[in-house]
Amino acid sequence: MNEQQYEKQLNINTSGFQYGFPKLAQYHRYEPTPYSGLDQLFEHYILPENACLVDIGCGKGRVPIYVHDQFQIPVVGIEMDQKFFVEAEHNCEQYLKKNKKNGASIQFINQLAETYKIADKDNVFFFFNPFSIHVFRQVMNHILDSLERKKRVIDIILYYPAPEYMLYLQQELALNCLVEVKLADEKNENERIIVFRIS
Repeated sequence: MNEQQYEKQLNINTSGFQYGFPKLAQYHRYEPTPYSGLDQLFEHYILPENACLVDIGCGKGRVPIYVHDQFQIPVVGIEMDQKFFVEAEHNCEQYLKKNKKNGASIQFINQLAETYKIADKDNVFFFFNPFSIHVFRQVMNHILDSLERKKRVIDIILYYPAPEYMLYLQQELALNCLVEVKLADEKNENERIIVFRIS
């Protein structure tokens, strides 16, 4: 399916880009994750047991709603921008009107990613290059702290991974790549999806 077909099926509107600059310099502009990339990711990657996906910098809610629809698992979207958060909430309402509730929770939270308290159930974290390495480190520290509290398998999904993110995860945290998806029809080597697993 193409972008418009997915939007129609899910009964949401998440297209468009952010013009101008985000309010905080450490954060990057909003750009929706292509549905074709999500399809390719889940052709090669299997979610861990009892998965709960957290989309860090979820924008208008595309990724959490897509995952909720495809896999019937709990999802959380974290978004710092009030306007995008309101749109994500609206998209969630529209999605649930057309698509029967599957029992799994879907939640959007309006706050900075680095202030989000990682829940014990959170075990899959999706990042589409939402912010600087400085903020990414803070978020990763919270994720690692949560592991001390509750042992579980945790997956880190990087869509179009920034080189600094890769360096940090591979060299400083010594994590190994679980899955690498080279996106079809993309020429830039950064246009790929990498999944790291912490177990």
